[in-house]
Amino acid sequence: MEVAVAAYLEHLHGERGAAGNTLASYRRDLRRYRAFLAGRGVGDLGAVTPALLAGLVPALQSGGDGEPALGDASVARTLVAVRGLHRHAVLAGLVRHDPAATLRAPAPAPRAPRSLTVADVDAIIAAAGAPGTPLADRDRTLLEVLAATGARISETVGLDLADVDLDGRTVRLRGPGGRERVVPLPGWATATLRGYLAEVRPTLAVDPVAVFVNARGGRLSRQSAWTVLVRAAERAGVSDHVSPHTLRHSFAVHLVEAGVDVREVQVLLGHASTATTQRYAPAGHPGGLPGGGDR
Repeated sequence: MEVAVAAYLEHLHGERGAAGNTLASYRRDLRRYRAFLAGRGVGDLGAVTPALLAGLVPALQSGGDGEPALGDASVARTLVAVRGLHRHAVLAGLVRHDPAATLRAPAPAPRAPRSLTVADVDAIIAAAGAPGTPLADRDRTLLEVLAATGARISETVGLDLADVDLDGRTVRLRGPGGRERVVPLPGWATATLRGYLAEVRPTLAVDPVAVFVNARGGRLSRQSAWTVLVRAAERAGVSDHVSPHTLRHSFAVHLVEAGVDVREVQVLLGHASTATTQRYAPAGHPGGLPGGGDR
């Protein structure tokens, strides 16, 4: 084992020109690997098997063998060192087989998107433009509907007039695969949408059915709606990677933090699985509902 590790590090230094910091990292990673093998009674590189290596990633992630637990990036880096060691040992004739050829790091867990505070959401909506101009009023209404329903951007720009029930305070959303769901619209968003449909949309609309239209009267595109949000976030000073999905995530977080059952949030978001919804509930997020109104 010592011979194989020393030969590999020398190869990295002499033939590949690895820098001192790189060599130090490889040496540290291979020390962890040797500790893993020693903890299982293996001292010869030729005795390592794929079945033994199947336990390497869990061991690195959980710690043990006198070594601390590692995060995803450190695990991936250690596996690079381990694969390189075994590959070099085969090429150098020190062992006959490479048990690490198919060793791969697990895919990292998806990160939940950034969540905005209620104050951030309100600031973005307020920054949709100077009130009184048709496009600014349309933009504010668009952002209120996004924030109030947790809808996808495609679902929001796909709204038709027939999908809106102002008296019942609901909108019908069409999600992926044509799946439909009816979600409640808070009073503050209902009032804004009512005013937009009665006073603003008639000055813009040519499209006979679309709720949100562009300056030429056609249905507002997904890309244009995205731009509306990004520009409002910039004007509000909340421009750190804000996207329509940020509003959707924030909607879910606010509900869960306010005590709404995750299964109800799942229905509102149109998720097929509760497991998908669980990632929308990080701890420590301030509660409340955007817009300062009722639900």
